[in-house]
Amino acid sequence: MTAIKIALAAAALAVSAQTLTPDNQPIEPFRIADHLYYVGSSDIASYLITTSAGDILIDAGYPQTAPQIERNVEKVGARIRDIKILLNTQAHFDHAGGFAALKRASGAQLLASDADALMLESGGRGDFALGDSGRFPPVVVDRRLADEEHVTLGDADLTAHLTPGHTRGCTTWTWDAVDRGRTYHVVDLCGLTILPATKVTGMAAYPNIANDYRHTFHVLRGLKPDIFLGAHLSYFGGAAKVATLRAQPDGPNPFVDAEGYRRFVEAAEKRFTDQLARESGQS
Repeated sequence: MTAIKIALAAAALAVSAQTLTPDNQPIEPFRIADHLYYVGSSDIASYLITTSAGDILIDAGYPQTAPQIERNVEKVGARIRDIKILLNTQAHFDHAGGFAALKRASGAQLLASDADALMLESGGRGDFALGDSGRFPPVVVDRRLADEEHVTLGDADLTAHLTPGHTRGCTTWTWDAVDRGRTYHVVDLCGLTILPATKVTGMAAYPNIANDYRHTFHVLRGLKPDIFLGAHLSYFGGAAKVATLRAQPDGPNPFVDAEGYRRFVEAAEKRFTDQLARESGQS
């Protein structure tokens, strides 16, 4: 590529970035462990797991994030056509909006929980909290996953844990990853934010939401991660950890943070119980 072409491409990328939301700015991808990479944007997470039989991509960001993800996949030495499986944490526009484009580019199969598959295929229409305001390009789900179902490819073995509440089919993923000869248990947490329109005591569109959240916190307390990841970089203090990683590449893995995971889940559960008490008139 000539110097002129490089300058034009950089200028085009800068203009494009200005049209993106603050949480969706381009950032450089980074390695978390062997065969595990962050390939998302400044806060909207997307993870690439590479295997001998092809690759797995978790989450697709906004529709506008898809080109960023494709570039980041290439930057870590992988190819978009090597992605064989697409996985979802939550069927919201900021995590599922790019699936249609990435599925076309990769030819991969999309796997999702049954409840969130309905939202993915409708393009976000009829969400219990967002209504039709969070629409995104609809995408066909090739396989619907049950709770505790395993997804395997090559030497990667991921488990889907249904953790509903944020969405009806919110899915937290766990698997093992190796870093410098040591095996770590990884948790990619779906989401625990209670959206503004949500009544946790129950609402017509989601009457059983309180019990679903209780189930979710029970499940999450039982998970024992070494490496704590999530659907947003901010969930696990990712920006600071990336800075540590780049400053001390030979130091301890900063993403190993079981205590950070425990605190995050406990704080979210307190927000839920506090809101439940307020809505019930008990506070």
